[in-house]
Amino acid sequence: MATLHAPVFELPHALQPLTNLADAAIGAKVIECSDEFFAEAKRMLQSEAPIFVEDKFDDHGKWMDGWETRRKRHAGYDWAMIELGVAGQIKALDIDTSFFTGNYPASAMVEACYAPDGNLQDATWCSILSNTGLGPGQHHIFYIQDDSTYSHVRLNIFPDGGVARFRVYGDVKLQIANHNQVIDLVALQNGGRVVAYSDAHFGHPRNLIKPNRGINMGDGWETKRRRAPGFDWCILALGHAAHIEKIEIDTAHFKGNYPAQVSVQAIYIEDATDAQLIPQSMFWPFLLNAQVMQMDHVHDYINEVLVHEKISHVRVNMIPDGGISRIRFFGKV
Repeated sequence: MATLHAPVFELPHALQPLTNLADAAIGAKVIECSDEFFAEAKRMLQSEAPIFVEDKFDDHGKWMDGWETRRKRHAGYDWAMIELGVAGQIKALDIDTSFFTGNYPASAMVEACYAPDGNLQDATWCSILSNTGLGPGQHHIFYIQDDSTYSHVRLNIFPDGGVARFRVYGDVKLQIANHNQVIDLVALQNGGRVVAYSDAHFGHPRNLIKPNRGINMGDGWETKRRRAPGFDWCILALGHAAHIEKIEIDTAHFKGNYPAQVSVQAIYIEDATDAQLIPQSMFWPFLLNAQVMQMDHVHDYINEVLVHEKISHVRVNMIPDGGISRIRFFGKV
């Protein structure tokens, strides 16, 4: 079977610091939809880019990597209701019709509501994207001007058809009921984000802050082999400023390519652009001095965490190169 991969899509620079709130990897899920005869709606929430398998069919017809409804033969339209992985302010949408060329929707509309308790019947739904035309086999980026916080979205497609991927980019607005609770403050679902990095040849540092352990070597941050002096690094912003009590570095699946050492620098800063943080980060004080790494291992550090005040950003130094699966910074907001 010939498998086609979607062309590499370069996310617009303005969206790169944002979190995909509709990512299944952080718990987003389709809770109801009008129809999914040809392809399940949950497929459009996958993190991975869509693929097209030329000769793959199932009992309902051509297998498609996305959400696809049957051809509508009566009035109406199709829709899918999605619970976001975490509530947030929505800044942009990406309705991706990759590989849907003769079966894409003519147009789409998106509504949103805030219902943290899951009571959608009493929730107030707002239109955040009016009915807008779509094209075949392409990403459709729509910027949203709305400061409200939302927990659910409803994607309406007119009248029917297929969507390969649906992304909802925004800023996480974490609701913390217990401020004595110790949480992973750099986790995607807690508002952590990647600010900058030296290299991501084999795996993006965004994987570092995903939930759960890595599923394979591709599900981590891995750089190319360094052939010059220096080391690789990435800067991460915590979802909330905090005092860090424990650091966890997981090299799961990295056996012949784990770093020799890892160190962490950190700072608390309120007003600085991401571009300003890169040169400043070289001089940040250390939160964790260089620690020797082991292959395929979870490294826990508590006593090794250096004395510090609250921090908002960390710089992870991978010496000299290699791969890390996950990194956690546990503390109280």
